[in-house]
Amino acid sequence: MTTAPAPPGTARPPAAPRGGRAGAATGLIPGLRSATYWPYLVPGLVLLTVIVLVPLVWNVYLTFTDYRGIRPPEWVGLENWVELAGDTTFWTSFRNSVAMVVAMVVVPTALGLVLAAMLFDLIGRKFGGRVASFLRATYYLPQILPSVVAAIVIGWILRPQDGALNTVLGAVGLGSLQANWLGDPATALPSIMVVLVWVQIGYPVVIFMAALQRVDPELYEAAELDGAGWFHRFRAITVAMIRPEIFVVVLTCAIAALKVFGPVYALTGGGPGTSTVVPAYYAYSEFFQSQQVGYGATIATALTVVIAALAVVFVTVQARLEKREETR
Repeated sequence: MTTAPAPPGTARPPAAPRGGRAGAATGLIPGLRSATYWPYLVPGLVLLTVIVLVPLVWNVYLTFTDYRGIRPPEWVGLENWVELAGDTTFWTSFRNSVAMVVAMVVVPTALGLVLAAMLFDLIGRKFGGRVASFLRATYYLPQILPSVVAAIVIGWILRPQDGALNTVLGAVGLGSLQANWLGDPATALPSIMVVLVWVQIGYPVVIFMAALQRVDPELYEAAELDGAGWFHRFRAITVAMIRPEIFVVVLTCAIAALKVFGPVYALTGGGPGTSTVVPAYYAYSEFFQSQQVGYGATIATALTVVIAALAVVFVTVQARLEKREETR
């Protein structure tokens, strides 16, 4: 039996949605299809809560208690914070953090920017991309090593009696420059700074070289044809084009510098005296060596506040600079 065709001008009924009842339901209820993605976020939210949020809240609570890790915490109010404000070791640790910022942010970012520009604009163009990639990997090699392992190796080099550095200085007739590099307060902090520069230099090089891949090579060629030297191309093209990546490197390296722990722990243990103590190591020593858990939590919380404030300042400055560039 055949059905007669509908007369001209007659509207056809809307086609049923595919997928049966499920398809009809998702079509009739707005947002139901997007709601199916929420269960995939639950594992991440659970991990974030258990690993980050709960310990953070517990740590903040401990700052208002006297707790030694055995008996229940005893509420003491703001006593830990008042003691922290007058703690000379705490302020010394933050002054040492300024030196760590110089060693892990200022020097590596400046050198990394110059090295990345040279690898991309000079070596890459003259010797090929493989040579530039090999040198980039060489600079990044210290980042692969665990910080404690690298610190132990450096500690062998800087040993006062039979360390490689003092041995070489004596062999070349510079015995007067031999020193107890990690045992003298005058040289302990600079020695750690040199180690941190060596460890950190590869990170900016890799980030900046990756950023330079999106820069049009014709800009460099046009500038070179106009007579611009390497420094002028570096200032006018390289720095201007990868400014967002520079902000990212400075921010991440600054956070790492404020949280530095491994090299100090492995090389000097904060000594001699307090010449190399940093906030992260000071909090660790109060937690596990002095068993002043409440006071150690106060140091860690103060460090967290400083890092969060620094991140907010960096993000705000970056947003304003980007808005200023867009309005030009």
